[in-house]
Amino acid sequence: MSLELNHALEGLRPSAIRRFSALAAATPGCISLTLGEPGEVTPVAIRERVGQSLAAGKTHYPPNNGTAVLRQAIADRCSRTGLPLSPEQVIVTNGATEALFSTLTALLNPGDEVIVPTPAFVLYESIALLARARVVTLDTSEDGFQIDAKKLVAAVTPRTKAIVLSSPNNPTGCVLDEKSLDAVADLASRSGFYVVCDDVYEELVYDEVLRGHGFARLHPELADRTIVVNSLSKPWAMTGWRLGWLTADPEVASQVAKVHQYAVSCIVSFTQDAAVQALQTDTTPMRERYRARRAITLATLERMGLACIVPEGAFYAFPSVAGLCESDEEFCERAIREAGVALVPGSVFGCPDHVRLSYATDDRTLSEGLSRLEQFVADLRR
Repeated sequence: MSLELNHALEGLRPSAIRRFSALAAATPGCISLTLGEPGEVTPVAIRERVGQSLAAGKTHYPPNNGTAVLRQAIADRCSRTGLPLSPEQVIVTNGATEALFSTLTALLNPGDEVIVPTPAFVLYESIALLARARVVTLDTSEDGFQIDAKKLVAAVTPRTKAIVLSSPNNPTGCVLDEKSLDAVADLASRSGFYVVCDDVYEELVYDEVLRGHGFARLHPELADRTIVVNSLSKPWAMTGWRLGWLTADPEVASQVAKVHQYAVSCIVSFTQDAAVQALQTDTTPMRERYRARRAITLATLERMGLACIVPEGAFYAFPSVAGLCESDEEFCERAIREAGVALVPGSVFGCPDHVRLSYATDDRTLSEGLSRLEQFVADLRR
């Protein structure tokens, strides 16, 4: 007789994003536009700091929540961009993934509800389910991927504990406007739920006016119930480093720190000086490369006749493929087999009839991938 495992695992499936990436990898010559990972290598000055830290003997346990120097650097950076913080409010994490895991695990009790505006990254639902909470999806696809106040009110119940906001959004690249953020703030203040902000793409907002436009900065009156998650992965091409952080009210941070401590203990000691170096490194060159790739991607999608909202940040396009195949999953499977180009179905993110295309790859790969996709769509329309 087999022993039972955690029943919460029964509702979890392996990442569909990784499934399509694996299918692409198993297809000779296939170009993958699936993963949200910069094609660039981490800047050399950041990499060199690791060698310096190792030479200095920084190979022992650092403090659980991060070194004092790194936490101060994160607090200083946040304060410069309109989010005043003390180092005590900062927890350095194993990427944004662990920051979200520790946050939601600390916040949620069995039976609590979490509102997730969709389309959304799959991680939020998976973590909530592991915490035995219930996910309430809020469909934004008919509202320009913004939050409709009336629909938000309808999603709130006495069991609502939190809402997760992703801006710029993965997979759409949309930035939540002030009307959307104000609707969340109004309801959070009246209903008393937490606001968890996934801000990992905030450095990759193309319009300078919208940069720093996040919920926490616009609504400091809700600082006691706002948790902000961020990461070095995307703007500094450091996905493999697994370096992120979260910021919260001191009382909340002290409780989240307990989960963090028992989940990972601490972050690798000899990478933390490199993280300080990264925070001092200008992200403009990276952002401008993505802006150029966005222009190429949108122009090609327009030639294909695929409707696509203009991404205001991140490095994803989310075009509609409605009517081209029986489903978005079939579209993606056939694109790999017949055209040698891999995308992610929108249904993975809770928005069928769309696909996510990552233009974070290098220019040559992107150009060839878009060319194959254009020919594939043309063949489907014949």
